[in-house]
Amino acid sequence: MHFPGRFADQLMAEQLDRISLSFLVDDLAIRKGGSGANIAFGLGVLGQSPLLVGAVGADFAEYGHWLESHGVDCSAILVCDDVHTARFVCTTDDDMRQIGSFYTGAMARSIDLTLAPLQSRGLDLVLIGASDPASMVALTQECRDLGIPFAADVSQQVTRMEGPEIRQLVEGARYLMTNDYEWDLLQQKTGWTEAQVAERIDIRITTLGEHGVQIVGRETGDLKVGVVPETGKVDPTGVGDAFRAGFLAATTGGLSLERSAQLGALVAVQVLETEGGQEWVWDRAHGLERLRDAFGPDSADDIEKILPV
Repeated sequence: MHFPGRFADQLMAEQLDRISLSFLVDDLAIRKGGSGANIAFGLGVLGQSPLLVGAVGADFAEYGHWLESHGVDCSAILVCDDVHTARFVCTTDDDMRQIGSFYTGAMARSIDLTLAPLQSRGLDLVLIGASDPASMVALTQECRDLGIPFAADVSQQVTRMEGPEIRQLVEGARYLMTNDYEWDLLQQKTGWTEAQVAERIDIRITTLGEHGVQIVGRETGDLKVGVVPETGKVDPTGVGDAFRAGFLAATTGGLSLERSAQLGALVAVQVLETEGGQEWVWDRAHGLERLRDAFGPDSADDIEKILPV
């Protein structure tokens, strides 16, 4: 929501202990989101068949139909009839200051999720994204116990979790996916150096905002991939999720890490140029043209092979 004014003008320092305010807003936008859903949506749009695992409330039906219509398998989602699906409600003023609340709702039930019943479906890779911290740790351990490759995507939960929990999430990951701030905070909280992290994972993928992405692996060395030039910044929400969708769609299709990061960059910029994390529309010809302009004809030719018509 948008409040056409300044929060600061409504706050009285001597009355903060008795604060009771209501803001008349002039705009309401309801966006589909959630890291797991955003990533699964992107994978589905790119022609993959992602299986979304999570806990939702009884209000999820319409959202579920939307995801399924875009290629997402929602059959493994846990529906909790007595709570609502997690959501974030935020009001922004003219100074771009925000007052928001995050309702965990059904997300708190994620601890009841388990991967063992899904193993027969042939899980190529499990991406463990931001959710209930205890559930994230439990699912990571289950991946190790079952021998399922996993990607550790601690995301915004790195600020909430402590070093021992983060270490459990990282240990044995095929991919460790963070942005540059989260990467620095992860090292600080775990007490691990870059070299010590490298000993425990296969490949580190660190997004660097407008500077692209850095990929580091024992067998791949240090690789940096730039961005697809933007036509404008509209909404940064879900950009990191979009990169992950593009990257994973490409690796699933057998492309190199460099090509995978380039497709990730394309999907990420499309989300940056759109309101919301799932409002972008895939246009194959236009996407290939942008890849060609950003990374050259060889890149576009290679990536074209795994893109949906």
